[in-house]
Amino acid sequence: MNYEQARFNMIEQQIRPWEVLDNQVLSLLAVVKREDFVPAVHKALAFVDMEIPLGAGPGQCMLAPKVEARILQELAVQKHEKVLEIGAGSGYMAALLAHRAQQVITLEIDPVLAQTARDNLQRAGVYNAEVRTGDGAAKLAQAVAGNDPLRGPFDVIVLSGSVAEVPASLLSLLKVGGRLSAIVGFEPVMRATLVTRVAEDAWRTTQAWDTVAPRLLNFPEPSAFSF
Repeated sequence: MNYEQARFNMIEQQIRPWEVLDNQVLSLLAVVKREDFVPAVHKALAFVDMEIPLGAGPGQCMLAPKVEARILQELAVQKHEKVLEIGAGSGYMAALLAHRAQQVITLEIDPVLAQTARDNLQRAGVYNAEVRTGDGAAKLAQAVAGNDPLRGPFDVIVLSGSVAEVPASLLSLLKVGGRLSAIVGFEPVMRATLVTRVAEDAWRTTQAWDTVAPRLLNFPEPSAFSF
């Protein structure tokens, strides 16, 4: 397989048509080798417009390339910024973020997958991304209780999976001027959501496009109604 040609085709045929036009983002996608973060059994699918199973558990996957790229574009991460990602997966999104940021902390609930992400990042020469094993929802609860194991606040927070709603605990970890990206809602249609903290007690929310992604584990779901 010609990986460079496949990477070029991914960028030109999938990502550009999805309104990802930031040259820095497109250049980064050409540099960070996505195939090195894909499980060996699925390496031929590295550049296909689909979610790639990671084999660690139900719903755990790499998001489609165009979704990752558009999230990265909308966050506009800067070199001085500190980033929190929930859902490390194979480490690919953390690698992209680390190239743009000063520091990335990424959480992964599955210990085997967390170690895979560490190994992938090390092989890729990414040293400003720290993979921590743990339940993102539980660590957020600790932070709200005053025991902040995440060492926030953060300039950027990324949820690499979907939630029913954006937890208030996450918003409290954003710096003023900080941005949070999450995929919010329920199948069959979810909304890519960007929340910006514009003041100490004020946030601005935009929902520019639709997509679907597997759930992040252990985040709250609305109570079911019974009749």
